[in-house]
Amino acid sequence: MKPDIFKDYFYLGLITKTHGYDGKVVAFIDADDPSAYEKLEMVFLNVSGNLIPYFIEESSLKNNKLIVHFQDVESAEQAAELVKKEIYLPLSVLPPLTGNKFYFHEIKGFSVVDEKFGPVGVIEDILDYPAQPVIQVFHDDKEVLIPISEEVILQLDRIKKTMFIKTPDGLLDIYLNS
Repeated sequence: MKPDIFKDYFYLGLITKTHGYDGKVVAFIDADDPSAYEKLEMVFLNVSGNLIPYFIEESSLKNNKLIVHFQDVESAEQAAELVKKEIYLPLSVLPPLTGNKFYFHEIKGFSVVDEKFGPVGVIEDILDYPAQPVIQVFHDDKEVLIPISEEVILQLDRIKKTMFIKTPDGLLDIYLNS
């Protein structure tokens, strides 16, 4: 579990390797649209559990990898110290989403109501599995995993902090009747 200092930040990616001999690094950007992050001026790196600001002198995007030259990082040795460091940005830089689109961090604590079953529970977490992310809810101490898909999520009410869903036939039975 991450310390509280991370609660107002989101994970953007990871520095994977050095690039050349002049202090540049390659960062994998974990986003649907990596190009939205090509012109950043600053990021925060997780250094021993602390978020440290790093200013960007220049960057260029190649597929979903960002080649970055940080201010005051002038050698391959200095760049090597940054490899495997996680990259974070403040939540405030995310553009607001509307309708049924949401950021995973945004829906934690929302109530989930199925159109047939009724109240299922409160969203505890989002488990980002490779095949498909799922919403983790507990109903009477039983874990329920709900797929995140347009077919399942009918409506997101941000004001009432409620997600209305239509689960596939039998899904809730698997979790609640065992």
